[in-house]
Amino acid sequence: MAATFSAALLAGGKSRRMGRDKALLPVAGHAFLWQRQLALLDRLAPQRVFWSGHARDGLPPHLRVVADPVPDAGPLAGICGCLEALESELLLVLAVDLSRMNADFLRRLLAECTSARGAVPRREERFEPLAAVYPKAMLAPAREHLAAGRRMLQDFAAAGLQAGLLQVINVGQEDDPLFHNLNRPEDLDLSA
Repeated sequence: MAATFSAALLAGGKSRRMGRDKALLPVAGHAFLWQRQLALLDRLAPQRVFWSGHARDGLPPHLRVVADPVPDAGPLAGICGCLEALESELLLVLAVDLSRMNADFLRRLLAECTSARGAVPRREERFEPLAAVYPKAMLAPAREHLAAGRRMLQDFAAAGLQAGLLQVINVGQEDDPLFHNLNRPEDLDLSA
């Protein structure tokens, strides 16, 4: 039997480098980038969908808005908050600014998971922790890292790997576009 999973759309960033809310960027086929990402997650049929970040106008009622347990602590706080709210075995995380991510890749990640072990992509020597699957047991390391002020997701993913809670899914050059995130105005080639 496949593990149960919920999904989290991480949309709580301040978008300082972009200069405007990345979740509200226009994207082909949808009014806003968050709508594209939510439709992508909904296609995977998660048990529940979490919205990590402040509520925005027009959010559908099936989303559960989850506040960060530690304000202004970056995406690790968002992941931690969603793991705290998690009732299923796994949490599929997707950052709102990974505008080229697709359902096939996320399904591939889920297929590699068990109820007790998630999956994190790695390109060369860097993890891609903002399109990953975390088991409920990653809540303890998330809390520990936040309490210690260790907010880097690279460290968090490494801790999960060392504890046997995560496995690495190596991705090559052909997967590079999937992890193109929108950080600055010059990254706004949304047509690709």
